[in-house]
Amino acid sequence: MFKIVKKKVLNPTVTLMEIDAPAIAKKAEPGQFIILRVDDEGERIPLTVADFDRDKGTVTIIFQIVGATTEKLNHKEEGEYIQDFVGPLGVASHTDGLKKVAVVGGGVGCAIAYPIAKKLHNLGCEVHSVVGFRNKDLVILEDEFKAVSDKLCMMTDDGSHGTKGLVTNALEQLIQDGNQYDEVIAIGPLVMMKFVCKTTEKYNIKTVVSMNPIMIDGTGMCGGCRLTVGGETKFACVDGPDFDGHLVDFDEAMERSSMYKEFERKQHEETCNLFKGVE
Repeated sequence: MFKIVKKKVLNPTVTLMEIDAPAIAKKAEPGQFIILRVDDEGERIPLTVADFDRDKGTVTIIFQIVGATTEKLNHKEEGEYIQDFVGPLGVASHTDGLKKVAVVGGGVGCAIAYPIAKKLHNLGCEVHSVVGFRNKDLVILEDEFKAVSDKLCMMTDDGSHGTKGLVTNALEQLIQDGNQYDEVIAIGPLVMMKFVCKTTEKYNIKTVVSMNPIMIDGTGMCGGCRLTVGGETKFACVDGPDFDGHLVDFDEAMERSSMYKEFERKQHEETCNLFKGVE
């Protein structure tokens, strides 16, 4: 059993939890993930490590409430426990030797982008962060990004916070302003990562994407995170989650990920109704 030592609502659909897990905190690196079960009858889901504190022995997760398991998890409070919390899993993000990087995050993907930006900053890398949300009510981790970024571009689709526009608009402007990046790291919705890659491809800038949005069981056994990278079949959970974005077949990945949306919606509704009955 793993204790929830902190819970914070970041926006109406996104929650942060800090979990007491010293063994994982000791080894975790940005880009890796954990697998958890809320209770002994629950399903296993992968969640990316959003942060960790080796001294306190805690691991931070940030999750969006989209299905039955995340709904159950969100009903847990500080001081309560979750059944299983296993990791760290996956290949850590490559950060060594990078001198100047643009980190691009979209929506809840910013929870994955932040620890990478933080590590790069701590290594002395110049970090330009571009983060985007639909509107100001969905913004998360703004202060955290400010603390680890030499330049921060905050974008919203409707212009209600920061600058109106897409992350690709801001990224292309940074490139056209003369910034020469060793690498662009993009994490967010599949369609966002696809168009970030289309933008950087024009300038021949290496671009790494995190494919954890398509992960399901996190062990490679279900095949749900299968994707094509450079004409080869890879699994996001065991071969990644980071890949060369210019080699990823995003259209295939988006088609496969959409297969589960209706099932997730129904399971979420059933779980919500269950909790309403309890309340």
